[in-house]
Amino acid sequence: MRVPITEQTTLPQLFLARIQNTPSKLAYRQFHADPSAPQDVHRGRWQDIDWAEAGRETGCWRAALRNEGLKPGDRVALCMRNRIEWILFDQAALSLGLVVVPLFYNDRPDNMAWCMNDAGVRLLLLEDGSLWSGLRGQIPALARVICINDVPVGDAIAVAVSGWLPAQGEALDAGPARAADLATLVYTSGTTGRPKGVMLSHRNIVSNVSAGLDAVPDVNADDLFLSFLPLSHMFERTVGYYLCMCVGARTVFARSISELSQDLLSQRPTILVCVPRIFERIYARMYENLPLGCWRRRLLEQAIDVGWRRFAGQARWGDRFLWPLLDALVARKLRRRLGGRMRLIVSGAAALAPQLSRTFLGLGLPLLQGYGLTEFSPVVSCNRLGDNDPASVGRPLTGVEIRTLDDGELLVRGPGVMLGYWNNPVATDAMIDAEGWLHTGDVVRIEGGRIYIVGRAKEIIVLSNGEKVPPADAEQAIMLDPVFQQVMVVGEGRAHLGLLVVSRLDDERALCQRANIQLRAFPGYARICHIVRIAEPWTVENDLLTPTLKLRRSKVEERFAREIEEMYRRQDLCR
Repeated sequence: MRVPITEQTTLPQLFLARIQNTPSKLAYRQFHADPSAPQDVHRGRWQDIDWAEAGRETGCWRAALRNEGLKPGDRVALCMRNRIEWILFDQAALSLGLVVVPLFYNDRPDNMAWCMNDAGVRLLLLEDGSLWSGLRGQIPALARVICINDVPVGDAIAVAVSGWLPAQGEALDAGPARAADLATLVYTSGTTGRPKGVMLSHRNIVSNVSAGLDAVPDVNADDLFLSFLPLSHMFERTVGYYLCMCVGARTVFARSISELSQDLLSQRPTILVCVPRIFERIYARMYENLPLGCWRRRLLEQAIDVGWRRFAGQARWGDRFLWPLLDALVARKLRRRLGGRMRLIVSGAAALAPQLSRTFLGLGLPLLQGYGLTEFSPVVSCNRLGDNDPASVGRPLTGVEIRTLDDGELLVRGPGVMLGYWNNPVATDAMIDAEGWLHTGDVVRIEGGRIYIVGRAKEIIVLSNGEKVPPADAEQAIMLDPVFQQVMVVGEGRAHLGLLVVSRLDDERALCQRANIQLRAFPGYARICHIVRIAEPWTVENDLLTPTLKLRRSKVEERFAREIEEMYRRQDLCR
């Protein structure tokens, strides 16, 4: 049963209502590793927790936070992977009127320190206490560090969670927060410059949950979500956590990305909140050992073709006879690898390549693409089951207004618009105009009420002949060839496009030829004419990716400026 929501509902009220409505129903499942177990067995066990137990444990966390002398409005941070303690800490803090500051688990210590100093964080919860050595002494306002694992020895402010939590908790209530109050500061992992703290209120987030459920109303308490996208990202937090709580669905915390395929098979989720990178990896594995012309590849492509025509309502006379066989031989095997019960997959955070949409929808996956941004809490639009145009990111959610400027930039307005950027009124004024419209920076076209993403307003390469190329579109197409691990298109102000490549294949001419095969549908001026292979992968640790794995284009260009110049000095164009 869905928890009723009004304009005055807060996040702690959602949690309390869920506990009261279904106290004995399974809420969360988490894997507890047992390193002492033999190597040849499942090294640990899955543990379940119902809503009543989640409430009791949250009461212990609440009492511990209260003992720290924190006041409503104080900021508290957490840095951990998706696990039950993330939920307990979040709910306890929110019920005391505290402001939660999530940090990306794989971020660099100096960036974490900057965010905490900017927010004035008073208390920090760490899953991995060893991270504290890289943070110690950098955050003057920090008075307490709680560590789940690897507690530092001899540190005055660092304590183990086992000794910090009281044996007896306190009763939960909704606390002092009102719907309009600040609930969280989420630091966007900007591709340029320092992150900005997005201020989101309880009303911002709860309104987004309510509108999301209007878009997919059949999500219910019998559903099982597999949570693996970082809860520090608002997409997972709103859709995979608060929305689940609202309907009473079960959540299983995946062990890790490397074990995701095994968790899909063993836990058999019905709903998945996902990003395109997951589909890129599955697609690459599907085609990795299927050379052109082999019968298995032809069978796969026939299954995709027939399945796509069925999805698009363009099935031919013979497709209804072919599909049962192709489904049994090809499509059903893929669906079984995802657990065999998947009835809804929501993809967001980045654009899904058309070929990926066609492939997975053709193979029978219930895939919906949506669009949003942290500054909108975060979902702006999504496709619906029964109203799914995979070339678009769907129609706006209930209560969301959209329009475009003359240059095509999308503007959105509604209850999800952030309160502003923390301590940054100049950036706030640049993002939200006087009429309350949020300037997204994304260039779109709007047709039939649907939003179609064209590109980023500031991410367009202009060649010296005046031709414009959206690099993300070209990169997305090139990455469909599994030989490419990472790519970045360059060429601003130059005569031709160039390509930086991370790949196991070291033959640059062959890589260039393969890239241009993927770009054959693009205009002639979008042809790759220069290429350089980079040996060093681009990672969060070397500051070339954001914590949400977006490419820091300016950083990459700066890091490899010499290689780019050398690439363009060569006369051996890729022909």
